This record gives sequence, C-alpha cells and structure tokens, in this order.
Amino acid sequence: MKLSNRLQRIHDQIPEGSRMADIGSDHALLPVAAIRSGKASAAVAGEVNPGPYDAACKQVSDAGLKEKITVRRGDGLDVISTGEVEVITIAGMGGALIASILERGLSKLEGVQLLILQPNVGEDILRRWLLEHHWVVVAEQLLEEDGKIYEIITAMPQASSPIANEEVYRARPLKDGVELTEDLLLRMGPYLTDRATEVFFAKWESEIGKLQGVLQSISKSDQESSRDKAAEVQQLITSLQEVLACLPKVKP
Repeated sequence: MKLSNRLQRIHDQIPEGSRMADIGSDHALLPVAAIRSGKASAAVAGEVNPGPYDAACKQVSDAGLKEKITVRRGDGLDVISTGEVEVITIAGMGGALIASILERGLSKLEGVQLLILQPNVGEDILRRWLLEHHWVVVAEQLLEEDGKIYEIITAMPQASSPIANEEVYRARPLKDGVELTEDLLLRMGPYLTDRATEVFFAKWESEIGKLQGVLQSISKSDQESSRDKAAEVQQLITSLQEVLACLPKVKP
C-alpha cells in the first residue's frame, strides 16, 4: 500500500513504536502503514461518519491488523481515553475544525507527546490555538500535491519541547526596516519563513490574490465598518508583500 506524499510525510514524523490515534482516519491508510512500518505499536483509527468508518473497518480487517488497530466511531478525541496514546495525527480538515477538536478533547491530551496536524486552510488559527494552550510548534512542512498546497504542523507540549514559544515567535528583522512580527509568523509559519521555497512563494502570492479580491468587494461599501475592514486588509496585503520581497527564495 502506497501512501500519498502528504500522508507519507506525516507517517515519517511518528516516533518508532508509538501508540497513536489518527482522528478523521477515513480509510485508516495511515494507521495501517504505521503499524506495518513499525512506526506504531498500536493505533486507534477514529471516524465520525458511517461511510468512512465502514471503510476503515474493512481496510484494517483486510490488512489482518485488527489486533493492533482499533477502529472507533466517534467525534474527535471522544474515541480515545486519557493516557491511551502518545501521538495524535489529524489531517485533511480546516485549521479551525482541528483547533475545535483539540479544544473539546483537551483532557485527552494529557500524556500526548506529539501532535502531527495537517490543516487544509486556517493554519494561523491552529498555530494560535497551540500557542495559547502551551504547545510548541517544533517543525513545519510545506508541499504541493495534485495541484494543492498543504502545510504539516508538528507540535510538542511546552514542558518537553526543546525550544520555547518565545523563541519560535520572536520577531525577526528582515531588511529595509521590514520585520516578521509574531502575527506574521503565526500566519506564515515560523519555520516555513526560515526556508522560503518556491511552493511557499506560490502559496502566499495566491493568498494575496484572494485578499485583493476581498478588498475589492469590501471597498464597494460606504459603511464605516467596511472602511475599517478595508484598511485592515490593505495593511495585511502590504505586510505580506513586503515580507515576500525580503525573503530569499530557497531552491529545492
């Protein structure tokens, strides 16, 4: 069974012999691959929807791994008990949804040593949640697959992280007076901005294009609140453009 590049990158970050839970596991491809490779010693595949749950059950059964992988139907972290796993993976959802899953299952995060998260959108919302709840982003990856750009965010509890959040999000001067502020680092990624690849530039040029569309739409209104919002969006566009102009492009 061959994983997509996106899932393979997540798989590769799981420490050898971990007890893991894959939330929103779909066809349970990641837990099956992790057990087969030895990355996981035991796994929980969680699914809230009946179709994917049935598909995950079949996948695990066909792989002959029912003793190692438990498929459970439930919402978010409801499928695990406190202390049951050390690693949680959540992939293919919006950042706001992943943050809400973690928020609702806060008590289940006790004893968890690694979160490997792949939001489709709203990465900044997820980083802000991690920061507020004392999780430290220790690695980030950016990849393009099938015409889509994905970010993978890996985080550890503050108590066991080799680096503090203060260091991760410390403002960084660039050139010509431009600064990567905490807000911009939360938006763009503290590690991704350190190594700005072509994919990184493509992502943010696309995001700026979307913001310009939003600005154009807001600017049609005469309301004061709309004018304030337009000024806010324009400031963000300018800040992003300045950062992109200052960052060196890293060749693959």
